[in-house]
Amino acid sequence: MRVKICGINSEAAFDAAVAAGADWIGLVFFPPSPRAITPRRAASLSARQKGGPGRVGLFVAPRAEEIEAALAALPLDVLQIHDTAEAAARWRARFGLPVWRAVGITAAADLPSTADGADALLLDASPPRGATRPGGNARPFDWTLLRGWHPPAPWLLAGGLTPETVAAAIAATGATAVDVSSGVERAPGEKDPARIRAFIAAARGLPSSMGLL
Repeated sequence: MRVKICGINSEAAFDAAVAAGADWIGLVFFPPSPRAITPRRAASLSARQKGGPGRVGLFVAPRAEEIEAALAALPLDVLQIHDTAEAAARWRARFGLPVWRAVGITAAADLPSTADGADALLLDASPPRGATRPGGNARPFDWTLLRGWHPPAPWLLAGGLTPETVAAAIAATGATAVDVSSGVERAPGEKDPARIRAFIAAARGLPSSMGLL
């Protein structure tokens, strides 16, 4: 089971994710998000650990200059794009990095049948009406929609996952990779190291010292 902790923006959160064995950390380059981080700050955090988790840069309908600024500050292993399939393929071709395309799910018809040039798909709930940010905004989608779906590429499950629910989500969907952000926070944009540890333990079926599981 592979785990991504997204929205890392503090030393404590970065260190907790690294120590707990996260496979990826997500760095949000989208100013409206309470988890947003500047390229300079992201580089400072990333420098705390050579190697370790893959660094995933999250971009929402980005301009080329935004991705270029991030890559000038630090190496990224993956670009996570919240945009059209065509845009995701374009950034992959331009920057030569693996691209994960985020897909909002409301109904079975939203499940992708092709990868459209993306290296992986991140399945999340569609944003609620009036939302200013993409993604599920701490809400899960209906996991039963995945029954009978044939993934066209590797995929990650996201949307409303928490230390308390991730094991059930994995059992229900057959996911082999999960992504969490708000589910390991004590307040919007403020990661809780204990919840990070508990989430990774729960996702991998390990004992948790947090007392939640």
